[in-house]
Amino acid sequence: MKINPAEILIKDYNYKLPLEKIAQYPLKERDSSKLLIYKQGKISHSIFRNISDVIPNDSLVIFNKTKVINARLKFTSKTGKQIEIFTLEPTGKSELVTALGSKGRVKWLCLVGNLKAWKSTQIANEFKIGQINYSLAAELLEKRGDSFVISFSWLPAELTFAEILEKFGCVPLPPYMKREAQTADTQTYQTIYAENEGSVAAPTAGLHFTPQVFKSLAKNNIQTDFITLHVGAGTFKLVKTETINEHLMHSENFYIEKNVISNILANLNNNKIISVGTTTMRTIESVYWFGVQLLQGRYNGGDIFISQWEPYEFENEDTIKALNAVVEYMNDNHINYLSGKTNIIIVPGYDFRIFSGLITNFHQPQSTLLLLIAAFIGNNWQRVYDYALNCDFRFLSYGDSSVLFK
Repeated sequence: MKINPAEILIKDYNYKLPLEKIAQYPLKERDSSKLLIYKQGKISHSIFRNISDVIPNDSLVIFNKTKVINARLKFTSKTGKQIEIFTLEPTGKSELVTALGSKGRVKWLCLVGNLKAWKSTQIANEFKIGQINYSLAAELLEKRGDSFVISFSWLPAELTFAEILEKFGCVPLPPYMKREAQTADTQTYQTIYAENEGSVAAPTAGLHFTPQVFKSLAKNNIQTDFITLHVGAGTFKLVKTETINEHLMHSENFYIEKNVISNILANLNNNKIISVGTTTMRTIESVYWFGVQLLQGRYNGGDIFISQWEPYEFENEDTIKALNAVVEYMNDNHINYLSGKTNIIIVPGYDFRIFSGLITNFHQPQSTLLLLIAAFIGNNWQRVYDYALNCDFRFLSYGDSSVLFK
């Protein structure tokens, strides 16, 4: 079925979210959050630590193991005014891993808060830890849309940019958390399995998982696997246009190992593959669409990229054939993991190829994440969100969880 995005009105994906429903802090125990269960049109709730009782035995559950970097940098101008720089991604074609490992100097695309206070060419920070003096300078090079290219340089120059962010930066809490980041957020705004640095926002569906929950999954013969999608600041960008076709979707980097794709192929016929978070879902669906590019002869080498409207402009292919095409491509090119960028937007009418279930938090009104939920469970998203509001669920990043079955 072809979808006309011009017919999808964002006002149809709105709901009233009182400020007091937005969780400002996490619960003391990650797995003590409420868990809304939507299955076969029925809604109930439990506690997250019981999620292994809800997921069918022999399922495959896939997680995003990205790690949040301290993306917020605070500087003080010569006149004493605070300037905040939010690092988004490296410029040019630099791989994220390579850019984070750079020493001495890098160029990044950034957002700037209180730009009018930035009067000089360069602003700098200095401080001392033990006997070592540290400095970080930022130079504004050019404007690109809503963002800016900034050159960072630092001493000691042998430190990587990842180490500099760790020392100078703050946890990038979402804008709807009306507070400054605290020391505890460095742990709580990170999944326990976070591994690959690069996100500027947490894959929040995974924040509820604990070692005990993983043990309970294993006890029920539930497999787990991991991909990486580095979450960008665009995840918080609300749709401001009247129809969704006018919205520009953000781009995010993804990485997936060949054995994960093979494991998905082995489990496809069971119809028991569960996504932990919308980021995992976007990654796997993007891999499928790369397989479609290969089957249709539309991939001409170079960087792998899935455009925003690709799923709505091209015909579907058989899922097993598409994923096998990706595995063959990886074998032919002697690579064990696939890396690329995706702009994919999932809206109502989208044909999901892989997942039968989704574990996710509750999302902002008029957001692309809510559109994905509506695509997955249809108009029942309204019943789910009404239930959560009426039963005093906590919303957004530090809020409660849900498990939704297609």
